[in-house]
Amino acid sequence: MPRHGAAPEGGLGGRSEARARRPTALKQEKYHDTNPVVGFVIRRFFERIGGVLGELRPETLLDAGCGEGEMLRRQVVPAGVRTVLLDRNADSAARVLGSVDALPFASQSFDVVTCFEVLEHLQDPARAVRELARVARRAVVVSVPYEPWFRIGNVLRGKHLSGFGNHPEHVQHWSLRSFEKFLGAATAEVRIIEAFPWIIACCLPKRP
Repeated sequence: MPRHGAAPEGGLGGRSEARARRPTALKQEKYHDTNPVVGFVIRRFFERIGGVLGELRPETLLDAGCGEGEMLRRQVVPAGVRTVLLDRNADSAARVLGSVDALPFASQSFDVVTCFEVLEHLQDPARAVRELARVARRAVVVSVPYEPWFRIGNVLRGKHLSGFGNHPEHVQHWSLRSFEKFLGAATAEVRIIEAFPWIIACCLPKRP
Protein backbone atom coordinates (compact mmCIF):
# COMPACT_ATOMS: atom_id res chain seq x y z
CA MET A 1 0.00 0.00 0.00
CA PRO A 2 1.38 3.45 -0.79
CA ARG A 3 2.15 5.83 2.04
CA HIS A 4 -0.45 8.48 2.82
CA GLY A 5 -0.28 11.20 0.20
CA ALA A 6 1.64 9.15 -2.37
CA ALA A 7 0.25 8.20 -5.75
CA PRO A 8 0.00 4.40 -6.04
CA GLU A 9 2.29 2.56 -8.38
CA GLY A 10 0.58 2.09 -11.73
CA GLY A 11 -2.12 4.60 -10.79
CA LEU A 12 -1.93 8.23 -11.85
CA GLY A 13 1.01 7.62 -14.10
CA GLY A 14 -1.10 5.90 -16.77
CA ARG A 15 -4.23 6.56 -18.79
CA SER A 16 -6.82 4.10 -17.57
CA GLU A 17 -6.44 0.82 -15.74
CA ALA A 18 -9.19 -0.87 -17.74
CA ARG A 19 -6.69 -2.92 -19.73
CA ALA A 20 -4.22 -3.32 -16.89
CA ARG A 21 -6.67 -4.93 -14.49
CA ARG A 22 -5.57 -8.31 -13.30
CA PRO A 23 -8.05 -11.22 -13.24
CA THR A 24 -10.19 -11.15 -10.11
CA ALA A 25 -11.79 -13.94 -8.12
CA LEU A 26 -14.42 -11.55 -6.75
CA LYS A 27 -17.75 -11.90 -8.57
CA GLN A 28 -20.96 -10.06 -7.72
CA GLU A 29 -24.03 -12.09 -8.54
CA LYS A 30 -26.11 -9.17 -9.81
CA TYR A 31 -23.66 -8.35 -12.61
CA HIS A 32 -23.92 -11.89 -13.97
CA ASP A 33 -27.66 -12.46 -13.44
CA THR A 34 -29.36 -13.78 -16.59
CA ASN A 35 -32.73 -12.29 -15.60
CA PRO A 36 -33.54 -9.74 -18.37
CA VAL A 37 -35.14 -7.30 -15.92
CA VAL A 38 -32.07 -7.34 -13.69
CA GLY A 39 -29.88 -6.88 -16.75
CA PHE A 40 -31.96 -3.89 -17.87
CA VAL A 41 -31.84 -2.01 -14.55
CA ILE A 42 -28.11 -2.63 -14.17
CA ARG A 43 -27.42 -1.34 -17.69
CA ARG A 44 -29.54 1.74 -16.93
CA PHE A 45 -27.67 2.22 -13.65
CA PHE A 46 -24.31 2.33 -15.40
CA GLU A 47 -25.70 4.53 -18.18
CA ARG A 48 -26.75 7.08 -15.54
CA ILE A 49 -23.30 6.94 -13.97
CA GLY A 50 -21.71 7.37 -17.39
CA GLY A 51 -23.86 10.46 -17.95
CA VAL A 52 -22.75 12.01 -14.67
CA LEU A 53 -19.07 11.31 -15.35
CA GLY A 54 -19.45 12.72 -18.86
CA GLU A 55 -20.75 15.98 -17.38
CA LEU A 56 -17.92 16.16 -14.83
CA ARG A 57 -15.19 15.47 -17.43
CA PRO A 58 -12.52 14.38 -14.93
CA GLU A 59 -8.88 13.86 -15.83
CA THR A 60 -8.27 11.69 -12.75
CA LEU A 61 -10.67 9.37 -10.93
CA LEU A 62 -10.57 7.13 -7.87
CA ASP A 63 -13.01 4.22 -7.79
CA ALA A 64 -13.15 3.46 -4.06
CA GLY A 65 -14.56 0.04 -3.26
CA CYS A 66 -14.17 -1.02 -6.89
CA GLY A 67 -15.03 -4.69 -6.39
CA GLU A 68 -14.49 -6.61 -9.60
CA GLY A 69 -14.01 -3.38 -11.56
CA GLU A 70 -17.41 -3.44 -13.23
CA MET A 71 -17.39 0.27 -14.04
CA LEU A 72 -14.26 -0.11 -16.13
CA ARG A 73 -15.39 -3.39 -17.65
CA ARG A 74 -18.51 -1.68 -18.93
CA GLN A 75 -16.42 1.26 -20.20
CA VAL A 76 -18.40 3.77 -18.17
CA VAL A 77 -15.35 5.93 -17.44
CA PRO A 78 -14.71 8.44 -20.27
CA ALA A 79 -11.75 7.65 -22.50
CA GLY A 80 -8.41 9.02 -21.34
CA VAL A 81 -9.30 9.36 -17.66
CA ARG A 82 -6.46 8.26 -15.39
CA THR A 83 -8.17 5.84 -13.03
CA VAL A 84 -7.10 4.26 -9.74
CA LEU A 85 -8.97 1.23 -8.38
CA LEU A 86 -9.08 0.75 -4.60
CA ASP A 87 -10.66 -1.98 -2.51
CA ARG A 88 -9.95 -3.69 0.80
CA ASN A 89 -10.44 -7.13 -0.74
CA ALA A 90 -7.32 -8.72 -2.21
CA ASP A 91 -9.51 -10.76 -4.59
CA SER A 92 -10.88 -7.58 -6.18
CA ALA A 93 -9.66 -5.76 -9.28
CA ALA A 94 -7.97 -3.14 -7.10
CA ARG A 95 -4.43 -1.99 -7.74
CA VAL A 96 -4.41 -0.35 -4.29
CA LEU A 97 -5.61 -2.13 -1.16
CA GLY A 98 -7.23 0.15 1.38
CA SER A 99 -10.41 1.13 3.17
CA VAL A 100 -12.84 3.79 2.02
CA ASP A 101 -12.91 5.26 5.53
CA ALA A 102 -9.11 5.72 5.67
CA LEU A 103 -7.99 6.47 2.13
CA PRO A 104 -4.19 6.38 1.56
CA PHE A 105 -4.11 9.59 -0.49
CA ALA A 106 -3.48 13.26 0.14
CA SER A 107 -6.39 15.69 0.14
CA GLN A 108 -7.75 16.67 -3.28
CA SER A 109 -5.77 13.94 -5.07
CA PHE A 110 -8.45 13.18 -7.69
CA ASP A 111 -10.84 15.24 -9.79
CA VAL A 112 -13.66 12.78 -9.10
CA VAL A 113 -14.08 10.01 -6.54
CA THR A 114 -16.68 7.29 -7.06
CA CYS A 115 -17.99 4.79 -4.51
CA PHE A 116 -20.78 2.48 -5.64
CA GLU A 117 -22.72 -0.04 -3.54
CA VAL A 118 -20.42 0.34 -0.53
CA LEU A 119 -21.92 2.75 2.01
CA GLU A 120 -24.84 0.45 2.88
CA HIS A 121 -22.30 -2.10 4.17
CA LEU A 122 -20.58 0.26 6.63
CA GLN A 123 -21.21 0.80 10.32
CA ASP A 124 -20.02 4.41 10.00
CA PRO A 125 -20.82 5.56 6.46
CA ALA A 126 -20.49 9.25 7.41
CA ARG A 127 -16.79 8.75 8.09
CA ALA A 128 -16.38 7.19 4.65
CA VAL A 129 -18.18 10.09 2.94
CA ARG A 130 -15.89 12.57 4.69
CA GLU A 131 -12.87 10.64 3.41
CA LEU A 132 -14.24 10.45 -0.14
CA ALA A 133 -14.86 14.21 -0.09
CA ARG A 134 -11.41 14.89 1.35
CA VAL A 135 -9.54 13.33 -1.56
CA ALA A 136 -11.88 14.72 -4.26
CA ARG A 137 -11.12 18.04 -5.96
CA ARG A 138 -14.39 18.48 -7.86
CA ALA A 139 -17.01 15.85 -7.05
CA VAL A 140 -17.91 12.64 -5.27
CA VAL A 141 -20.32 10.25 -6.99
CA VAL A 142 -21.88 7.55 -4.82
CA SER A 143 -24.71 5.06 -5.00
CA VAL A 144 -26.78 2.97 -2.59
CA PRO A 145 -29.89 0.79 -2.85
CA TYR A 146 -33.16 2.75 -3.05
CA GLU A 147 -35.15 1.54 -0.07
CA PRO A 148 -37.62 0.07 0.57
CA TRP A 149 -37.91 -0.74 -3.13
CA PHE A 150 -34.62 -2.63 -3.27
CA ARG A 151 -35.79 -5.01 -0.57
CA ILE A 152 -39.21 -5.37 -2.18
CA GLY A 153 -37.49 -6.29 -5.45
CA ASN A 154 -35.48 -8.95 -3.67
CA VAL A 155 -38.64 -10.45 -2.19
CA LEU A 156 -40.29 -10.55 -5.61
CA ARG A 157 -37.25 -12.39 -6.96
CA GLY A 158 -37.26 -14.79 -4.01
CA LYS A 159 -33.99 -13.41 -2.61
CA HIS A 160 -33.11 -13.03 1.09
CA LEU A 161 -36.62 -13.96 2.20
CA SER A 162 -35.56 -14.67 5.78
CA GLY A 163 -34.57 -11.00 6.08
CA PHE A 164 -37.69 -9.72 4.29
CA GLY A 165 -35.56 -8.96 1.22
CA ASN A 166 -32.70 -7.30 3.08
CA HIS A 167 -29.24 -8.45 2.03
CA PRO A 168 -27.55 -9.75 5.20
CA GLU A 169 -24.58 -7.42 4.65
CA HIS A 170 -26.70 -4.27 4.29
CA VAL A 171 -26.69 -2.44 7.62
CA GLN A 172 -27.73 1.00 6.32
CA HIS A 173 -30.95 1.85 4.44
CA TRP A 174 -31.87 5.08 2.67
CA SER A 175 -34.75 6.58 0.71
CA LEU A 176 -34.21 9.44 -1.76
CA ARG A 177 -34.90 12.05 0.93
CA SER A 178 -32.93 10.45 3.75
CA PHE A 179 -29.88 9.84 1.53
CA GLU A 180 -29.84 13.45 0.37
CA LYS A 181 -30.06 14.62 3.99
CA PHE A 182 -27.30 12.22 5.05
CA LEU A 183 -24.91 13.40 2.32
CA GLY A 184 -25.76 17.06 2.91
CA ALA A 185 -24.20 16.88 6.36
CA ALA A 186 -20.77 16.10 4.90
CA THR A 187 -20.77 17.78 1.49
CA ALA A 188 -21.50 21.26 0.13
CA GLU A 189 -24.12 20.33 -2.45
CA VAL A 190 -25.99 17.16 -3.37
CA ARG A 191 -27.67 16.26 -6.65
CA ILE A 192 -29.78 13.09 -6.56
CA ILE A 193 -30.15 10.95 -9.68
CA GLU A 194 -32.83 8.27 -9.43
CA ALA A 195 -31.73 4.99 -11.00
CA PHE A 196 -34.38 2.63 -9.64
CA PRO A 197 -33.75 0.44 -7.66
CA TRP A 198 -30.64 2.44 -6.78
CA ILE A 199 -29.94 6.04 -5.82
CA ILE A 200 -27.00 7.87 -7.39
CA ALA A 201 -25.77 11.12 -5.87
CA CYS A 202 -23.26 13.64 -7.22
CA CYS A 203 -21.82 15.73 -4.38
CA LEU A 204 -19.57 18.77 -4.25
CA PRO A 205 -16.95 18.61 -1.47
CA LYS A 206 -16.96 21.17 1.32
CA ARG A 207 -13.98 23.50 1.33
CA PRO A 208 -12.74 25.74 4.21
